[in-house]
Amino acid sequence: MKASPTMEEKEESQDLDVRSGNDEENVAVEESNDDSEKSHNERPKKKKKIKKLDLSEVEDFNAKLRRRGVCYISHVPPQMGPNKVKTLLSDFGTVTRVYLVPEDPSARKRRQQQTGKKGGSKRYVEGWVEYEDRKVAKRVGMCLNNTPISNFKRSIHYGQMWNIKFLRKFQWSHLTEKVSYERRVKEHKLKIEMMQVKKENAAYKNLVERGQLMDRIEARKKRKKSDAEGYAQKFKFRQNKPMEDSEPSTKAAVLGSLLKG
Repeated sequence: MKASPTMEEKEESQDLDVRSGNDEENVAVEESNDDSEKSHNERPKKKKKIKKLDLSEVEDFNAKLRRRGVCYISHVPPQMGPNKVKTLLSDFGTVTRVYLVPEDPSARKRRQQQTGKKGGSKRYVEGWVEYEDRKVAKRVGMCLNNTPISNFKRSIHYGQMWNIKFLRKFQWSHLTEKVSYERRVKEHKLKIEMMQVKKENAAYKNLVERGQLMDRIEARKKRKKSDAEGYAQKFKFRQNKPMEDSEPSTKAAVLGSLLKG
């Protein structure tokens, strides 16, 4: 008959089983880590998606721009700005853009001097209004020209007339090109004026320096002259009596030489 295992043998067998199980778990964990590292390294890199422009949308927008119409306002009444123009003209159609040319600062200053009022609302000289539909812009230019802005007596613009005209074959891009060209011309003129002012300042500075140099020279001459006069006055020799010749033989010799000659 086989002898039954003792308590110590049972504990040793349990320890061996636990150790073997732990070793197997560690090996499995290491294998899984290796597999995850390999899979991580082997993952393909994601390519950045490049958004492509939809040309159909661009073409539609260009077609909308071509369908738009522009009206020209030759005279903008006082106390009327871009927002007021847009609100008044939006009753006849959809207004997309408004541009008003502000008053020249020198003209505004002269007007303030004449009226005696300082400040006041900003005034505009002329303007352009763009409608979404060219037909609407044409209708507005034909119907609103030389018509009263408002028929209400309490309105600020009562008694004032619209001076508006439809511009055929005119696009908003033409206006932006015109504005940019005028801006470049203005900047060029300003640069030329600044260069001219710098030249005038340099010439004036040179004249001032030359004048100061001439003044110093004249002052030096006057100082030398005054010093010489003072020296002569200090050692002035006065002859009270005519000088007598102490040697009469010299006179005779001179007269003899003259007679012989």
